[in-house]
Amino acid sequence: MKEANYASSMTGLELAREYYFQVGRPMLEAQFPEYLPKIAAGLVGDGSECLGFDDEISRDHDFGPSFCLWLTKDDYDAVGEEMQHAYASLPGEFLGFPARNTSARGDGRVGVLEIRQFYGRYIGAEQPPKSLKRWLYLPEDKLAAVTAGAVFEDSLGEFSRIRAALAEYYPEDVRIKKIAARAAGMAQSGQYNYGRCMCRGDTVAASLALNEFVRQAMSMLYLLNRRYAPYYKWMFRGLRDLPILPEVPPLLLRLVRENPLRAENAWKAEKIRNPYLNLADERVELIERICVGVIEELKRQSLTSRNDDFLEAHTYELMERIKDPELHMCHVLEG
Repeated sequence: MKEANYASSMTGLELAREYYFQVGRPMLEAQFPEYLPKIAAGLVGDGSECLGFDDEISRDHDFGPSFCLWLTKDDYDAVGEEMQHAYASLPGEFLGFPARNTSARGDGRVGVLEIRQFYGRYIGAEQPPKSLKRWLYLPEDKLAAVTAGAVFEDSLGEFSRIRAALAEYYPEDVRIKKIAARAAGMAQSGQYNYGRCMCRGDTVAASLALNEFVRQAMSMLYLLNRRYAPYYKWMFRGLRDLPILPEVPPLLLRLVRENPLRAENAWKAEKIRNPYLNLADERVELIERICVGVIEELKRQSLTSRNDDFLEAHTYELMERIKDPELHMCHVLEG
């Protein structure tokens, strides 16, 4: 085993891989050789290290030398408890990293796991989902979790088969339905309600509208890039890896950094009554630039042909492009 301290440079995924091949796999070869060809090993699921976003701050909980071993139900019933005991007996410290510090809600993320139960924890019993409605309502951050991380080896292929099916992304009708919902949400919260709230001097409601616009816009970017959006804490961080509309994240950053008091004073000083015509509040201009960029991308993806800067106007054409009758009948904001 190598003796070094890589704590300042090694990522969580790199640590997990080294720990598995240097410590975990030798244990399996010695104690469970007949099961080794049927085990999937890796690190997948919750945690910033699975997304590749971990840093020194995120190491204060649920971080340390660890990995997952996934077994079929028959194999888990036969040897899962014994294998988990062997896993728990592995040395905690490795390459200068202390033992994994598991939080109160972080138990069960690593160790010996049954394949169907692992996926069931995130997406339910249908793996992958069978119906478009089921796809529509699955928590997107859970889909991001089970398709993030890495599988180090999987000779049997059952774990990777499910993972690959989920990684193919939403069926297109589901993606379009979600895009329509985000377009309606962006229009309602940003292009419409933010300005109206500021006209009334209701900065609390305006802040809520602005936050909702940012959340909807980030989700829209993931949908246009055909990537699952991660847990809300990492949504903005993940945008830097998306190739489509790379000019939008800097606009979102400016949007949240704009001084709200300065914005409020601008509205009052100008006695603004029409948020669509007066740009004294820089946020209005930024919202419009973001929405125009999204509309242009919708056109590039042949999802709309309308020439209208108001995103809600495009939701009708988006809904018409949904072929599945059940999804087509859904309310535009569903999904």
